[in-house]
Amino acid sequence: MTILKNARLILDDRVMTGCLALEAGIITRIDESNSRTGIDCEGDYLAPGIVDLHTDNLERQVLPRSNARWPSRSALLAHDAQCVAAGVTTVLDALCVGDIGFEQTRNETFRNGMRDLRALVSADLLKSDHHVHLRCELPVSDLPELLDSAIDDPRVKLVSVMDHSPGVGQYADIEKYRRMRRQEGHSPPAIDAMIARNVEEQERFAKPNRALVLELARARAVPVASHDAIAEFPVTLEAAQAARPLGMAIIAGAPNIVRGGSHSGNVAALDLVRAGLVDALASDYVPASMVEAAFGCVAHGVLTLPTAIQRVSGQPAAMVGLTDRGRIAVGLRADLVRIRLHGDLPIIRAVWRAGERVA
Repeated sequence: MTILKNARLILDDRVMTGCLALEAGIITRIDESNSRTGIDCEGDYLAPGIVDLHTDNLERQVLPRSNARWPSRSALLAHDAQCVAAGVTTVLDALCVGDIGFEQTRNETFRNGMRDLRALVSADLLKSDHHVHLRCELPVSDLPELLDSAIDDPRVKLVSVMDHSPGVGQYADIEKYRRMRRQEGHSPPAIDAMIARNVEEQERFAKPNRALVLELARARAVPVASHDAIAEFPVTLEAAQAARPLGMAIIAGAPNIVRGGSHSGNVAALDLVRAGLVDALASDYVPASMVEAAFGCVAHGVLTLPTAIQRVSGQPAAMVGLTDRGRIAVGLRADLVRIRLHGDLPIIRAVWRAGERVA
């Protein structure tokens, strides 16, 4: 048995100073006593382990620089280390299914990621508990073949549908799309050719692929983001407001809160939180943003600490059916994060996954 004492326990509805006991990977006792034995948390906060439903961080490790591809297994290990150091004990690795536009290496990242994740999980070599979020690019001809290779993997906990075609959704402003691609170094003729190709493929493949993704996900009871279960990263306040009466849970980006706004000109996530339009936060591209965003919501006075922590733990866990974690409660997994504030900056001091110290 392991005892953590003298901690400020972040419970569902309050913060309580006390101790908790862990045994066989499970929380077995929570009380306000001051145990004589055990690990002294020195008054630090003890939060449930962070649950991240969407991180592109693995892709960032695979391509740390443009045209500098890193070995897949090494990238996955680096990604895992960053997650657990940020207090993320459960992570859904977002793997893009389908190449579109100028991003012609994502299928390689997807195939390698699935292969290496299976191998490293089987060998028990990862510190965080890794699952998979399949991000399906709809206007892609080989999406059905790619999806078939992964959809039955038991670690797939979330599927999202995307359409990054110019003239659609996030890239509805084609001139903005052109400027972005020019800044990446592509020539105007190459951009024009790619736009024409993408528009043609969008018309041919997006609709049937959407129907296929939804059919496969529903048959396996896997939640679908950006469609019928979860509104992921709404780009405007109006989009988030429209999701509510449809019964959709809403995910916003934690980096948006830490930075004070969207990096791409979309709605500020803190404004969505103020409007009661955020059910969970996801790290998107910075694992360390999760805990900092939760405490940032408290510093801005928009959420209490227990509520803010639930946005990065219990609620995202429940969205994908991981009901054995995400809260500090007797009988749940002992996924825990010890946090100390330095001014208003939360510092991760220790992390336990299923009762085992991993950071």
